Amino acid sequence: MSGDRNSDTERVGIDDLLERVRAGFDRIGPSEAAAAASDGALLVDIRYAELRERDGLIPGALVVERNELEWRLDPQGSHRAPEAVSHDLQVVVVCNEGYASSLAAASLRQLGLYRATDLIGGFQAWRAAGLPVEA
Repeated sequence: MSGDRNSDTERVGIDDLLERVRAGFDRIGPSEAAAAASDGALLVDIRYAELRERDGLIPGALVVERNELEWRLDPQGSHRAPEAVSHDLQVVVVCNEGYASSLAAASLRQLGLYRATDLIGGFQAWRAAGLPVEA
């Protein structure tokens, strides 16, 4: 025995993990996210409060702190948000720049939300595209 607790576990760096996760679903850009929201998709803003206060909000987006995401969006969960109506719901996760949202979308997919994806470039790309933002 080598003494290394993780000797049987594959070690993956965050960049490799991000690449693997993103290969599992199609990410969408700001205009696609806006169109999806118009068609009933749920935009979920997982940015922390300081960023939301500094930069504003996407109108109509559900704000859920990252550490509560799975609890609030599991349609079978006891702590689900009213918007979490089914596993068929299209969810577009939005973080600040499009990194944490990829990992969050992958986690939602593990819960059976098979249409979960994320916004390429995050909130910053949404704003740069000139899409609506409210204070």
